[in-house]
Amino acid sequence: MSAATTRSRTPDRLCAEAVDLARSAAEEAAAPGVVGEHVSVVADGDRVVTHFFECKEPGYRGWRWAVTVARASRAKVVTLDETVLLPGPDALLAPEWVPWSERLRPGDMGPGDLLPTEAEDLRLEPGYSGTDVPPPNSVLPDVVTPQNLADLVEAEDAGPDLEPTGRAGTSPAPERGSIASVAEELGMRRARVLSRYGLHAAADRWDEAFGAKTPMAQAAPAPCVTCGFLLPLAGSLRQAFGVCANEFSPADGRVVSLAYGCGGHSEAAVMPKPPRRAAPVLDSMATDAFPLRPSADSGSVITAEDESEDLGHS
Repeated sequence: MSAATTRSRTPDRLCAEAVDLARSAAEEAAAPGVVGEHVSVVADGDRVVTHFFECKEPGYRGWRWAVTVARASRAKVVTLDETVLLPGPDALLAPEWVPWSERLRPGDMGPGDLLPTEAEDLRLEPGYSGTDVPPPNSVLPDVVTPQNLADLVEAEDAGPDLEPTGRAGTSPAPERGSIASVAEELGMRRARVLSRYGLHAAADRWDEAFGAKTPMAQAAPAPCVTCGFLLPLAGSLRQAFGVCANEFSPADGRVVSLAYGCGGHSEAAVMPKPPRRAAPVLDSMATDAFPLRPSADSGSVITAEDESEDLGHS
């Protein structure tokens, strides 16, 4: 370890003794009665020392006023460098800032909130085929640039521009027989539709909430595919999902998997019960009596008379 490093870790004597100078500087920067007791002194370098004072501000628990003083070489006068408020080892700190796009969770949107989608959102893909430009009713310009998006935001902030069509910022209805009219009839006039990635992400999310592996589905008498309250979806998701229309079901109004189920199944009351094994068939349900000795009139008992006749005695 060099001599310069050793000197820098040892506080300068004159700077370390300038506690009153550091306190007056901290009290001048802070509000009255906020600066507390002197906590410690740390050497920042040769003839550079920082004094730490306790902060009594209620909202800054564990913070410290740090006043740095210094002294020139061969000088006996200590001068003030800076005064700042720094967090201590056990300071109460605010959580790390997270962008809104990462903080947003399902259900956070309220009335009047707007959630903009990125121009290159992986969940969406162009939905208007046949031309290279967006459809007439698209909110996106021909070429999406940051300046165009900024102009759209300013236009929205300025207020709605109501046109004779009765809808703000929309073009009139397309003429019958035009390409736009055919595209609208086929459901292809939307600027963007769900991409394959967006479909898979939605399917995974719905299956996790109302799928076959949930405890409710495991205890259900039958799956939703046989329930009369199921409203099937349109498109490719029709093969695996539908909407529950049973007001007493926990999934009422939710997208459910066809393999999901609950106790509100439409056929739960008339559902056939599982067959039971038939009872064994017996010849007689009563017990048979077996005496230890046969009765006298049964013909199997030999009396003394019978024995004498057989032996020829009179």
